[in-house]
Amino acid sequence: MSVVEERLERYFMEAKCHIDKMESARTVLRSAMPLSSESLAKLDERAQDKLDILLFRFAKLQILLFRFAKLQDLLGFKIFRTLLSYSGFDTDVAFVEILAELERAGLIETDRWLALRDARNAVAHEYPGETDHIIRELNFIYEEVEYLIALTKRFEEYYNAIKSKRAARD
Repeated sequence: MSVVEERLERYFMEAKCHIDKMESARTVLRSAMPLSSESLAKLDERAQDKLDILLFRFAKLQILLFRFAKLQDLLGFKIFRTLLSYSGFDTDVAFVEILAELERAGLIETDRWLALRDARNAVAHEYPGETDHIIRELNFIYEEVEYLIALTKRFEEYYNAIKSKRAARD
C-alpha cells in the first residue's frame, strides 16, 4: 500500500468516527428539530426535568456541529486534494480549482459545498441580534448532515474504484 493510500485510509477511518458521532447526535436531536426562536425563548420556563433533557439535546447539537465542522475540514483540507492527487490531478492549484475538478468528476456540487461552509461559519461566530439567522443555519446544517455523510461515502467509493483499477493493472 502506498503512502497516499495509507493516508486516505486513515482519513476515511477518521471520517467514519465523525459520522458515527453525528448520527448518534441526530438521533437524540430528532424530536427537538427544527429549532425556532420561539422554542429557544421558552427554554428558561421549562420544568427542571425538561430543561435537563433539552440541555442534553443541545449538548448533542454542539457535538453534531463540532463533528460536522471536523468532517467538513477533513474533506476540504485533506481528502479533496489527496484524492485528486491520487487520481492524477495536479493539486497545486487554488481551492476553487479543486472544487471545480471535483464537480467535473461528478463528486460534489460546488454551490452546495459553499453553502455548507457559509452555514458552518455563521454558527461558529454568534453576533447579537442574529438569533433567527443562526437558527436557520443550525436547521440547515442539521438537514445537510445526510448530504455530508453521503458525500463522504461517495469519495470513499471513488477512492476504492481507483484503487481497484490500479490493483487490476498491477
